[in-house]
Amino acid sequence: MKKVTIRQASRSLAQYAAELDDEIVVVTRRNRPLAALVPLRNVDRESLALSSHPEFLKLFKRARREIAAGRTLSLQEVRDRVLPRRPRNRRLQRAALRRGT
Repeated sequence: MKKVTIRQASRSLAQYAAELDDEIVVVTRRNRPLAALVPLRNVDRESLALSSHPEFLKLFKRARREIAAGRTLSLQEVRDRVLPRRPRNRRLQRAALRRGT
């Protein structure tokens, strides 16, 4: 991460953006972050839109609180709650009964 003070930021925005590569440039004022230039390579529009959407941010914040409180589910619990149950294969059940397993 590269830091530039607001006083040092004398070049155009386009020049800074052209030099980003994979590095974030943070513009500071009095040693506090003021703005950031973030490279958007490999970022789709939906991810970008969601990252600043108020409702999504509320949902994310609530999820973090639930995790911190220990209210989580295992992957199997999620599968049990979400995925439809498949009917058991009766032929396989009968074969298992005959084998005694």
